[in-house]
Parts: sequence; structure tokens; C-alpha cells
Amino acid sequence: MRISIIKNIFFYSILLSILSTNAKAQDRNLTVTQDSKFEQLLNEKRKINPSLTVNERYKIQVFSGDSDKAKKTLNDCKQNFSDLDGTIVFNTPNYKVWVGNFRTRIEAERNLIEIRRKYENAYLIKPQK
Repeated sequence: MRISIIKNIFFYSILLSILSTNAKAQDRNLTVTQDSKFEQLLNEKRKINPSLTVNERYKIQVFSGDSDKAKKTLNDCKQNFSDLDGTIVFNTPNYKVWVGNFRTRIEAERNLIEIRRKYENAYLIKPQK
């Protein structure tokens, strides 16, 4: 009885070692094809995500006042400056229209000169969290 158990263990260990030598690891290359809309969605996500834009970037405040005028001003800004992103931020008691998302102060100041031609009260800000 004891010999048959030893034979079985020996047989299964030999069988396992033979089978494991024929096993192959993952050695193939994988090619991923990505839809072009995926990159567009990522860019939109980056625009919307406030943690990426607040405290690292400069913005230009164009308006501060009530909600209706803020919406009109934002629409007007989007038509005049289509290359800049705009948003409305509520800080009690005013709605503020912020335009742009500039990495450096120099870049923001260059755009501020152009924006001041249309909005005289525009000024540069660096929002805090």
C-alpha cells in the first residue's frame, strides 16, 4: 500500500514536470487600437477637472455680478475668444466669469491685453483652492 502511494507521487511529479516544460509564458506582442474620440474625451475631462486647473494656472476675471449677466458675459466671451475656455464660478454673493487657463503669468498677461480691449475691467487672477 505504501509503495503504491510512493509510485503515485513519483508518477504525478514526473508528469507535472513534463507538462510544465511544454507550458509557455505570455510571449506575444499586443497591439491596441484606440478610437480617436478617446483622446478627445480625455481632453474634455482635463478641462472639466477642477483639481487640474485650480491653484496651478492663471485665469482672467472678466465679470463679477449677478447670474444672468454672468451667463450673457460668458456667452459673449466664447464668441469673441473662441480659443479660450470660460467658466462661471460662484463666490458669495457674486457670480464671476473666468476666462483662460494659462500656465505662466506672461502668457496670461499677453491675453489680458487683448481681452481688455473688449472688457475694460478684466484682470489677472490665480485662483486658490
